[in-house]
Amino acid sequence: MVGFLNKINGDKAIWAVVALLSIFSFLPVYSASSNLVYVVGTGTAMGYLVKHAILILMGFGIIYGVHRIPPHFFKGLSIIAMPIVVVLLLYTMAQGTVIDGANASRWILIPIVGITFQTSSLASVVLMIYVARYLTKIKDRTITFKESILPLWLPVFLVVMLILPANFSTAAIIFSMVLLLCFLGGYPFKYLVGMVVVGLLGLTLFILTAKAVPDLFPNRVDTWISRIENFTDPADTEADYQIERAKIAIATGGIMGNGAGKSVMKNFLPQSSSDFIYAIIVEEYGLVGGFVVMFFYMLLLFRIVVVSNSASTVFGKLLVLGVGLPIVFQALINMAVAVELFPVTGQTLPLISSGGTSSWMTCLAIGIILSVSNKRTPKEPEEIDENNPLDVLSGQL
Repeated sequence: MVGFLNKINGDKAIWAVVALLSIFSFLPVYSASSNLVYVVGTGTAMGYLVKHAILILMGFGIIYGVHRIPPHFFKGLSIIAMPIVVVLLLYTMAQGTVIDGANASRWILIPIVGITFQTSSLASVVLMIYVARYLTKIKDRTITFKESILPLWLPVFLVVMLILPANFSTAAIIFSMVLLLCFLGGYPFKYLVGMVVVGLLGLTLFILTAKAVPDLFPNRVDTWISRIENFTDPADTEADYQIERAKIAIATGGIMGNGAGKSVMKNFLPQSSSDFIYAIIVEEYGLVGGFVVMFFYMLLLFRIVVVSNSASTVFGKLLVLGVGLPIVFQALINMAVAVELFPVTGQTLPLISSGGTSSWMTCLAIGIILSVSNKRTPKEPEEIDENNPLDVLSGQL
């Protein structure tokens, strides 16, 4: 054990935050799983807890393995991974999965092991690494918009448009994070404004197309519109069932909460172990517990900024921000949805909600951040191992 701990490098505060959030997740996940057991009628509470434990352990395995990789390797890996991600997204969309009449082509089934894989989660991480690589490449150069269309915006819009039909919130988050990273990376602001306009025009065209040809994207646009209408409408309707139960759970929790495992709303709130787990946390641990969870995400954000600021290369700085900011942003959106500060989006609470591939991709991003925080001395071009193709590719890029 001592030898293993000695091999753990990187920012110790990030390790601690991730470990504490992951350990704490067992309590609300175990409690909220009763919804699946007694209401949905599938599995056992202990079975869901064991599954969650296995996923967490595999996630830490991903963090440990990735944090041992030198940061400059991710430049070459992003070039290799981008075509693979596009193919996976095309395959996912082509499945045409429909749930309750709506397009839900978000997952692919991994053969043999029987685990579903959400390709958009992998696409988000890979795309942010790719954008960080490009911004590093043009640093201190005068770049024209025309020059950046093919190498930067074509991959971005391709990934976003492949995710959009089945998962608007994820597509919007990815596009927003790309714009933020480009702004932080010094990409001309006037071009970013132009891309926002292009993005809005593209979204409008997609909505009009979906309305004109309903069979092309079954009911998905109607779902987005209804969620926004329900959010802006002060009157309570049947469509507000989830958010109303979430608010009841939060109000019931009060200051100190009802105690671990004593949530009542978990039996009435759909997705209580994933999308609305924050409401269950507040119900059981009160506003104190809710603020403590929020504090740890803010601490994670602070350490991400610290690691980025102390990185020895421009790529390292942008890489940390690119893969780290979406984690905190997603957590804030999840918590905002629970208290009705944001429309229902279906985003999970990173490191706490039950789930598989989404938590693994969060762990992948954490591992990358820890890799940059390892304080390794970057290899100079003459030190690159010519027998390692990834090393050569990374050095050239």
